[in-house]
Amino acid sequence: MPKDEARFPVSIEIPVAWGEMDALNHVNNVVYFRYFETVRIEYLRRIGMLDVLSTAGVGPVLAETSARYRRPVTFPDTLRAEARVSQLDEHGFTMEYRILSQAQQTVTTEGTARVVMVDFGTGRKAPLGEALKQRVLQLEG
Repeated sequence: MPKDEARFPVSIEIPVAWGEMDALNHVNNVVYFRYFETVRIEYLRRIGMLDVLSTAGVGPVLAETSARYRRPVTFPDTLRAEARVSQLDEHGFTMEYRILSQAQQTVTTEGTARVVMVDFGTGRKAPLGEALKQRVLQLEG
């Protein structure tokens, strides 16, 4: 797979399922957001955010997301979904994603997401908190 200067500390493999194909014989565009979600949840698991959700009633909410499709993907293939945090702030962070095709040996899709912390009791924004910021910084290296 190609290497570049960007470091993505969380990387998972995802096999392309036949049912993800659309009428044009490639992975449907909406499926990439599921891939992004899968690697985002793995990132959150690794920094312990899912534990915070269950104990503090505060958790991440997707505020916006986008995708840039570079190359179509077809079955069969195995993808590598990667994630990193590119910006931290008081109430959340920005994530970047990259999807790489094993069959094509290149990046097929890139994406971003803005994630904000929400207090589920009040429905309002909540601080990310110093402990979670430090875990992100540690994972990002």
